[in-house]
Amino acid sequence: MSDKIAIRAEGLTKHYGKVEALNDLDLDIRAGEVFGFLGPNGAGKTTTIRTMMDEIRATSGKASILGMDTHTQAVEIRKYIGYLPGDLAMYPNLTGKDTITYYANLRGGVDWKYVDTLADRLDADLTKKVGDLSSGNRQKVGLIQAFMSKPQVIIMDEPSTGLDPLVQRELQKMMREVADEGRTVFLSSHTLSEVQRVADRVGIIRHGCLIALETVQVLRSKAMRQVEIELDQEADISVFEAVDGVSDVRAQNHHVVMTFGGDMGALLKAVEGYYSIVDISTQSADLEEIFLKYYQDEEASA
Repeated sequence: MSDKIAIRAEGLTKHYGKVEALNDLDLDIRAGEVFGFLGPNGAGKTTTIRTMMDEIRATSGKASILGMDTHTQAVEIRKYIGYLPGDLAMYPNLTGKDTITYYANLRGGVDWKYVDTLADRLDADLTKKVGDLSSGNRQKVGLIQAFMSKPQVIIMDEPSTGLDPLVQRELQKMMREVADEGRTVFLSSHTLSEVQRVADRVGIIRHGCLIALETVQVLRSKAMRQVEIELDQEADISVFEAVDGVSDVRAQNHHVVMTFGGDMGALLKAVEGYYSIVDISTQSADLEEIFLKYYQDEEASA
């Protein structure tokens, strides 16, 4: 991953009258990363993308892509990005290939061998009219047009909508390949499992405000996990309850089970002051549990 900034938002804000759809977003996304933008429907994900790309005018703040201002250099930027909106509209009487040809002509041509490769990987039938395709198969046409020019930045709003699990996995591989080539993917999604598999970093948005910005690894490390420890002697639960981050301790003979949300090193150090550890196992929370915890914490503080 590069230190070069591919996408930058500075104080980006969008209000619709009294509705605060996006508030003071500061965000740097680096070249060579897959960035997952998480939030439930209505959280402000699509507004962020549209404002960031100057499809709708920001109330205040600014954004840049590849160092170019998205308002003053909007036309120039389009040469370097691939975009899949959440509500992709295509001409229903055109075939998939006609549609790709239309988008390719807007870009000055395309490598059709690469288009065929993408179609094969996504199991897309480009011979049928778009209007006759299922929503998932229309989505595949949209994905091909987003990837086909090998853009420096790919921005996608809920790209897995309508795709079957095998095609979703192939799309995730394609996103990782883009990042491995030093290019950038901005992935807006409420599909947490997708983001967990593919993203380097995650931003969580709630009511138009960015409430978390972390690597997937750090998010997981902050999550509560189930820890089970086997000791060389009968356990005293007070030893474990004294460790920061430990809760819900249960002990039976030499076995202790607890919920833990702190530093594993600190837990092991504290335990080894009293016991020898025979065995230890942990079950980490997945990204969905972490996501829900952030929302619960925010609701509680509100």
